[in-house]
Amino acid sequence: MKRFAHLLAVIIVVTLLLTACGGPATTAAPAATSAPAATSAPAATSAPEATTAPAAKSEITVVIANDPATLDPQVSEDGNERAVNDSVYETLLTRDLDMNIIPNLATEYEQVDDTTWQFKLRQGVKFHNGEPFNADAVVFSVKRIIDPALQSDQASFFGTITGAEKVDDSTVNIITSGPDPILPARMYWMKMVEPKHAQGDPETFATTPIGTGPYKFVKWDRGVEVVIEANPDYWGDKPPIDVVHLRPIQEESTRLAALQAGEVDLVFGLLPEQIDQAPVALHTPGLEFPMILLYNGEDSVLADVRLRQAINYAVDKEGIAEAIYGGFAVPADGQILTPSHFGYNPNVKAYSYDPDKARQLIAESGYDGAEILLESEVGRWLKDKELVEVVAGQLEEVGLNVKIHISEFSNYLNILFDKEHRAPMIFVSNDNPLLDADRVLSAYFTCDGTGPSYCNEEVTAMIYAARTEIDTAKRLEMYQQIVQTAHDEGSHLYLLNVENIYGLSERLNWTPRRDARLLYATMSLK
Repeated sequence: MKRFAHLLAVIIVVTLLLTACGGPATTAAPAATSAPAATSAPAATSAPEATTAPAAKSEITVVIANDPATLDPQVSEDGNERAVNDSVYETLLTRDLDMNIIPNLATEYEQVDDTTWQFKLRQGVKFHNGEPFNADAVVFSVKRIIDPALQSDQASFFGTITGAEKVDDSTVNIITSGPDPILPARMYWMKMVEPKHAQGDPETFATTPIGTGPYKFVKWDRGVEVVIEANPDYWGDKPPIDVVHLRPIQEESTRLAALQAGEVDLVFGLLPEQIDQAPVALHTPGLEFPMILLYNGEDSVLADVRLRQAINYAVDKEGIAEAIYGGFAVPADGQILTPSHFGYNPNVKAYSYDPDKARQLIAESGYDGAEILLESEVGRWLKDKELVEVVAGQLEEVGLNVKIHISEFSNYLNILFDKEHRAPMIFVSNDNPLLDADRVLSAYFTCDGTGPSYCNEEVTAMIYAARTEIDTAKRLEMYQQIVQTAHDEGSHLYLLNVENIYGLSERLNWTPRRDARLLYATMSLK
């Protein structure tokens, strides 16, 4: 033991001497290579990795007019909902910037027979919850939106569709009640939903959208913002912008102030007089038609055609276009169609501004001064409040007793689509991205449409006959006759066709679309 202790003491002394002299001991012990001193080298080499760490997410803030009534993509006909869901959900077909129909979730399609269109589906696509997009999802989506129990405000988009059938996992047949020459255009509008999610809790489905699109839902703080973010598993190109915040701001001056302060990047519905005050302003021809529905039922104060004609003569459309919209609108041609819509009638023109003629017709009708309720909302459409007030004022000038009633947007939608209790007058702004007369005529010119204020049984029958007419020339003739009849009967107060006006931040790159869709995957930052 004494020898061992002596030997151990010698070893310790030698080791201390070698260490002090910088000898082999610094490399001898394996522990030294994993000790803290050794970690200093990796720390030096990891610095470049820190500089190449993922960059901060690119984000933009978009202003919408109101909080969405719902985020169910198949129920509401609400531009605020579409501002969210057009980037979360997708359709079988879409349109390019020139409004040409192109493939999307369907890669090809053909008409198999008079009542059947077949679609080949893009393979490998998944919903945001990981469920596969396939024929079952398409069949479910089609059957859900045409089910009367859903009471979809979009029903007029899909009036000919009676069902869908699965051929195989990547092939679907969509069935129509008769020949439908614009079925592909309808499929540009119908969003595909995930069956399991849609069949779950209705409130959850309506507040947490799950689609296949380039953006996926993050959160919805009601009245504050909706947030969506880029879908990392998207089948197409990765969106240049990572996160989109959508903030409801109803007051136009507040929107502009937020844009000027750099708090937001995109405002849809910039006022014409604000164009010079925005960092960047864009305006394009649009499809939006502000109009007023006139209820012609037997129990309506406006049942007499002369009163409805008087209303059209009483309003100075050209003056309104200039005074309210600064020239960024034109009077509607006595119809809710532009020359690029199939069914436009070039021979039908706007009612002239003729207050004396209006007073004459009012007198002839025997109108007794009864109150005429004008239902409206505020903030959803460009200059809607000012427009409604000016129209009501001009109607009062010719002797009509008009009372404006303003509703919060969700309540306003209930009034607009209430088929049992029609208000005498309802303000609405309609756009028709199908670019075919069937969309607006079936919604607002039929006795059983989604907004059925005007009812003429013969016109209704002709609208339904025209939608399945495969002879293009005959179909056009039918629509033009419908447009003429409705104009002559004062079916609506035809007002204006308004341009789309946008305010942008200086850092945002974007080309607006004629159909006014806000597709964030087409935007980028400078």
